[in-house]
Amino acid sequence: MKKLLTLLFLPLLANAQSVILENYVQEGLSSNLALKQQRLEIEKSLKAIDEAKSNLYPKIAFAPNYTVAAGGRKIDFPIGDLLNPVYGTLNQLTQSNEFPTLDNQQIQFLPHNFHETKLTFQLPLFNSDIKYGIQVKTELAKSEEAKRKLLEYELKYQIEAAYYQYLQSLEAINIYNQSGDFLQEYLDFNNRLVEKDIALKDVIYSSEYEINKLDGEKATARKNSKVAAAYFNFLINREAESMIEADTLMLMTSLSKSLADLQLSALQKRPEFEQIRTGQQVNNSLLLMQQKNAVLPSFFIGGNLGFQGFGYTFKDQGYALAQIGLNWDLFHGKEKKHKIEQTKIQQHILQTKESEIQQQIKMQVAQAWFEFKGAQENLEASEKALESTQKLLKMVEKKYKNDSALYIEVLKAQNDHQVASLTASLARFNLRLKKAELEKVTGL
Repeated sequence: MKKLLTLLFLPLLANAQSVILENYVQEGLSSNLALKQQRLEIEKSLKAIDEAKSNLYPKIAFAPNYTVAAGGRKIDFPIGDLLNPVYGTLNQLTQSNEFPTLDNQQIQFLPHNFHETKLTFQLPLFNSDIKYGIQVKTELAKSEEAKRKLLEYELKYQIEAAYYQYLQSLEAINIYNQSGDFLQEYLDFNNRLVEKDIALKDVIYSSEYEINKLDGEKATARKNSKVAAAYFNFLINREAESMIEADTLMLMTSLSKSLADLQLSALQKRPEFEQIRTGQQVNNSLLLMQQKNAVLPSFFIGGNLGFQGFGYTFKDQGYALAQIGLNWDLFHGKEKKHKIEQTKIQQHILQTKESEIQQQIKMQVAQAWFEFKGAQENLEASEKALESTQKLLKMVEKKYKNDSALYIEVLKAQNDHQVASLTASLARFNLRLKKAELEKVTGL
């Protein structure tokens, strides 16, 4: 029993952070599939920034086209009727046939056997949408980073909680094994008493019954341990039956900070605030972009350089074209004004949301704080109860071996001690769990 008490209280004496658990946490953070997806979302948002920045550079394109047409609208051009009388008069005056007779022409609107092969370019000189579009994409990338931190906080807590549950299941198995050794020791002792006709066989039957009952409890404990191990391995993306290193020297620290300090820490460090702040910054950038777009035009320069004509000959078909342009929306039913008003309302919504989150997080911290304090008090009570059952068991053992107590008293004292041991174990790991939860909600 001394060995059992030493095992139960040893974690309380440790004074160093669990390197084993920290390594498992880091393994989970690096291999978790949800976090991998979020990291890809961050990479995607960074590429979106590069895409927005590309609008600052000239756009150059190679744009050849070739047209074959038949039918469609046509126009009659009476060039013969217009020029033949003039040409006839000129031939008479010059007494020659230098001026030919022309036929009237019919011109097709759709060009046939026509090509245009060109390079086009366009460069924005001033466009407020580009500047603020880059800012919006940058803030959206920060928002994705805040989501990653939030996932890490939650995953870290889940890994720690699962590890504590696994360790508690191992400790429960050890408690049952210690109880089994105790019962086997008394079964052997009672057999000797019966052989010497000092006791009746009922003490043997009682011992065997308790051992068989304990075997069933041990089987349930082993099953629970396998389930806890499988869930822990799932969180760190490993095979369900992978070996888990158990840390038997885990630190159990108390918190030195007050509730007010923890609430302040949560308001400063929780990723939710970074998310809401980036949302506000995105909204501010959108508002500035809409306000500038409502009153300022955009300027650009551009041009074409290429060939244009009938047939792909390129001979005497070259041309160049330069442009400078302005785009200024003057009126569209106050559409831009309405967009600006919507964005301002959204800003008020985000500010209200921030206040709501502040109140929620303060409440979460307070709840976790009181649960942690309650778990501390519960652990202290369960440790005192365990100590009392240990003393009582020793006294009853001594009385039974001196033939001044019934064996049923030994069994009751042993069962009380086993229950107290399991209760103390649950209380200790519950305290660790509450501490991990408090660290999560405070952003420590």
